[in-house]
Amino acid sequence: MNQGTRVRWKTFCIISAQTNDGSFLSFVDDSYPGGAQVGSNQMMTHGKVAGRLIWSLTLVLCLIGLLAAMRRAYVLLDPPKGPPRFAAAAAMDAGFAQHKSLTLAHIVPASLFMVLMPLQFARRLRERHIQWHRWSGRLLILLGAVVGTSALILSYTTAIGGANEIAATTVFALLFLIFLSRGFWKIRHRRVAEHREWMIRAFGVALGIATTRPIVGAFFAAGRLSPHEFFGIAFWLGFSLTLLGAEAWVQGSRSKPRDPVGQFPKLQPTPR
Repeated sequence: MNQGTRVRWKTFCIISAQTNDGSFLSFVDDSYPGGAQVGSNQMMTHGKVAGRLIWSLTLVLCLIGLLAAMRRAYVLLDPPKGPPRFAAAAAMDAGFAQHKSLTLAHIVPASLFMVLMPLQFARRLRERHIQWHRWSGRLLILLGAVVGTSALILSYTTAIGGANEIAATTVFALLFLIFLSRGFWKIRHRRVAEHREWMIRAFGVALGIATTRPIVGAFFAAGRLSPHEFFGIAFWLGFSLTLLGAEAWVQGSRSKPRDPVGQFPKLQPTPR
């Protein structure tokens, strides 16, 4: 081994550490023994951590949504007796109580949607039980249509935040129905990858109602604005955050073509 060879090995090692790109590490594997394996292991570790974080946040939001729906159903079916402890919450409960059937028609299928939707993205379950995945997907389309339509109607009957909240819920309910229909159209034409992306976007919008809960709680804790003032803001923030998160999930999970030449920095020849 001459001095020039040693220099080139050192250069490849530094570049692989800087790029942390699996394809480049495999390129230099012949010159730097073990480089590809190290880089691949690092990428796998980062991918697992990111995947677990996404799933954890998703399940937490699903749980928040389910608890909110259960609480709403309980109050509707068994209204509390006596003076309310929390006047603002009591006012909201009274608004939904005036549209009891419509509210139940929204929260019951929405709860089932929150339970079934994460299972659609469980790869092992999908691969081992493909027929269940397909029938569950058909049911989710129907549930989503009911949830989105009822959300549109509720937007104009139970809005606490006035025009700002109506605008937010209308926009995101329409987006939810559009994403859902696009996902259904794609799978009918056997475009599975695109179907998955549109369903992720629809799921992101659905999770927005759970994200608004802690935001509303923060506004209540701050005590500077009334529910009429901050509910619209909370809805815009909550739904936008989860939709942006879903889009990041879509973009990050796409397989990007790699240029085996153009992505490598040019190396200066080393003296021998």
